[in-house]
Amino acid sequence: MADQLTLEIISAINKLVKAENGERTTVALGEITTDTELTSLGIDSLGLADVLWDLEQIYGIKIEMNTADAWSNLNNIGDVVEAVRGLLTKEV
Repeated sequence: MADQLTLEIISAINKLVKAENGERTTVALGEITTDTELTSLGIDSLGLADVLWDLEQIYGIKIEMNTADAWSNLNNIGDVVEAVRGLLTKEV
């Protein structure tokens, strides 16, 4: 079972995807897991930059990655969750 942080990040990404795609998503919220590939949600490199910016705002963190690094290192929801979790742990 996913923890609270994972559920919050899945929800935030789902909202962004729906806003970008106008409710035309191929994956339902209940089907999104940590293994869900970002590309399967229609997230491209620009969309990933939006996701990272939104997560920075939500959690008051700074994700120190340029878009190319992020695109190389963050392939699925689990990668995003672990990146945010690592930054939140550093903040404490």
